[in-house]
Amino acid sequence: MSIAAMLKEVPHPGEFIRDELDARGWAQRDLAYILGVKEQAINPIMSGKRGISPDMAQSLSKAFGISAEYFLNLQKAYELSVAREADPAIERRAKLQSVFPIREMIKREWFEDTQDISLLEAQVMRFFRTNALDQVPCLVHNAKKGGEYSETTPLQWAWLFRVMQIAEEIIVPAYSEKKLLAALAEMERFLVDPEEIRNVPRALNDAGVRFVVVETLPKANIDGVCFWLDQKSPVIGMTCRHDRIDNFWFVLRHEIEHLLNKDGQREKISSERVDVDLDPEAENLPEEEMRANRAASQFCADQDALDSFVIRKYPYMAERDTLGLARRLQRHPGIVVGQLQFKMAAQYKVNKYSWLAKHKVKIRQFLKGAATMDGWGDPVPVSL
Repeated sequence: MSIAAMLKEVPHPGEFIRDELDARGWAQRDLAYILGVKEQAINPIMSGKRGISPDMAQSLSKAFGISAEYFLNLQKAYELSVAREADPAIERRAKLQSVFPIREMIKREWFEDTQDISLLEAQVMRFFRTNALDQVPCLVHNAKKGGEYSETTPLQWAWLFRVMQIAEEIIVPAYSEKKLLAALAEMERFLVDPEEIRNVPRALNDAGVRFVVVETLPKANIDGVCFWLDQKSPVIGMTCRHDRIDNFWFVLRHEIEHLLNKDGQREKISSERVDVDLDPEAENLPEEEMRANRAASQFCADQDALDSFVIRKYPYMAERDTLGLARRLQRHPGIVVGQLQFKMAAQYKVNKYSWLAKHKVKIRQFLKGAATMDGWGDPVPVSL
């Protein structure tokens, strides 16, 4: 017999009390006398119209020499047996939410808000392009977390699929590596003034690169992604979760390096590159990640000049000297400060991320209206 069927046969605790009275030869009024209450106080319990409270369980325990917990368990078992069945949709919604950030995705209008669980499950499968909820396509990828590369989390998968869906609807000219290299050279001029970041989406678009900015999901911890819709359709996705000029340029150049090296090109959309919590000084990285980090660091600021500056000035690196270095390198001070902070952390094992942090200005505002951006209360309409 199933547990559910057994619960349906659970009698009210009043029946057990009557059996105990019969076994002792007591009348109901005898029990009332023993408990020190009026007989009318126990009539509803005996007739099954009232449950056993914790206070009554304590009293019955003394009267019958049986633990109070036993009476409370009888009451709980009876209440469960008469409770109505829970909506099966609750369990199905819990399963979805335990795997994917469903509520957040609905909030961002990636899904329709519906109480129809079958419709919700259908939306999830359509979003992830699968015929089964427990079979999200296993894309080839590399994800770094805490210095090591491991499996991408469902939160990150959700973000990745959103980038892919938006990228598929962006119209760009044919991809040209020659034009991308030219765009990269042009971007060198954008590294002094934060407002010049607004020109980045246009430069990438002209080279045939789909550029998408999607707000990160809570706790997804992802900075950027590089993948190919097919062998001729590269995509760069970013979160701008660290809304700082140094992080933006490092992540962007990192992903461009992956494109230039055609990382992941062979596997089409089944190959997505995930860069989480990018750290140019991290160890034990795959060669393609170290290569991308080196390229990004050198693009942000000449590494020999930075090394020389740190050797000569550390630990007394004055703000005036740092600003002078930025002028010589023709870089915004925030970019140079960010690179120097990484240098100090790597070479001297000191956390200097608050040092001159005021120069690491916010840049997301300059992407609005120039880039395809999804999130921050403004979703991009896509056809799934």
